[in-house]
Amino acid sequence: MKSVRPSCFAALLLGVIATVVPVYAHHGTGVSYDASHPVTMKGVVTEFHYANPHPQLYFDVTDDKGNVVHWGGEFYPNPAQLIQGGWGKRRSEAALPVGMHITITVSPSRAGTPVGAILKLLNDQGEVVMGVAGGNPGAPPPEPAPPTGEQKQPEQK
Repeated sequence: MKSVRPSCFAALLLGVIATVVPVYAHHGTGVSYDASHPVTMKGVVTEFHYANPHPQLYFDVTDDKGNVVHWGGEFYPNPAQLIQGGWGKRRSEAALPVGMHITITVSPSRAGTPVGAILKLLNDQGEVVMGVAGGNPGAPPPEPAPPTGEQKQPEQK
């Protein structure tokens, strides 16, 4: 019977490790992206995926020499937070069509690859897209205060 206990303990320990490691790895934003050196660029949307755990935006940026760099950006509100802010899947997809010109600020990859955590996203009219108007990755988008003396009306979806 004594040999059963260590093997049960080992199996339990492996189960806990297998559960905890993926959860810890997912929340490595500070390790993956450099929030202390944000980069702002103008680009053109090539693809958008509204999915868990975070929506993904792909866009092309043309440098001064005419070279096109294909970038990927990760949104840090997740879909549940976006929905709470009125940015459901249909509205978000309509706001980011392929070919749309954007101005985007990201926390770039620490590895130097063309990916980043999206901090700010504006359309070509300078309007905030998907509620992302600045802040740190993982921070919910700021909510504007209602004018003094008026009550905030719920947004129509």
